[in-house]
Amino acid sequence: EEPPSKGTLTKVHTSAPGNGLLPGIWEALLVLENRDLQDSIKPQKVEFHSLNFNTTLHWQPGWAREARDARYFVQYKVYGQSTWQNKDECWGISSRVCDLTHETSDIQEPHYSRVRAALAGVYSDWSLSCRFTPWRETMIGPPMVTVVHGNKSITVKLQAPRSPYKRKRGSKIPMTNYYDLLYQVFIINNLLDEQHRVLVYEGKDKVIKIQALRPGVSYCIVAKMYMPMLDHSSAYSSRQCTVLQ
Repeated sequence: EEPPSKGTLTKVHTSAPGNGLLPGIWEALLVLENRDLQDSIKPQKVEFHSLNFNTTLHWQPGWAREARDARYFVQYKVYGQSTWQNKDECWGISSRVCDLTHETSDIQEPHYSRVRAALAGVYSDWSLSCRFTPWRETMIGPPMVTVVHGNKSITVKLQAPRSPYKRKRGSKIPMTNYYDLLYQVFIINNLLDEQHRVLVYEGKDKVIKIQALRPGVSYCIVAKMYMPMLDHSSAYSSRQCTVLQ
């Protein structure tokens, strides 16, 4: 069911025998009650969340306790377009998350979205997101790290995070296709300090070798992606640990 346009109130037909109010006053009170419900179920904090261009819209329910039972309707558009598009998969949903990865695939363009709620036949006004430009605002995820220990050395193999967008052959396009990214590799000597990370490499090589390490010592490797142009870093990868023989 498509919600009515902004500002439309549901007209309630009812009689109120014995309540002492004239019908016109009774209907006016019902309209005010509807307006209170409209305001109290209006979605709050409409925000884009994006990791490696996997983009979702999130929002919070209105302040009324009953708002948790509301249904939600999502629309989207690119900045400059005059008409909003319905997101069919997020039309009349109870969830407060909507996947807009496909709709925001033009990563250089600014995007908007908006959400409204419905409860008991009453529709809230629209709640608008802030402007979202994927290329500038998506978070870059950490690389995937594999370690192989050798004689007093550790070989580290790195793989950049992948976007959701695919090449013609079906493989997902790495984030290094969209940005000038560097790998940063850190080593942790567990014998000295399990929390102290030492930067041992920064660059674009996917395989690096760390040498002159001590046999019998437990080492861990973590890595992250670094984007010099925007001075952004990813989170650290999970630790990959090994004990040199």
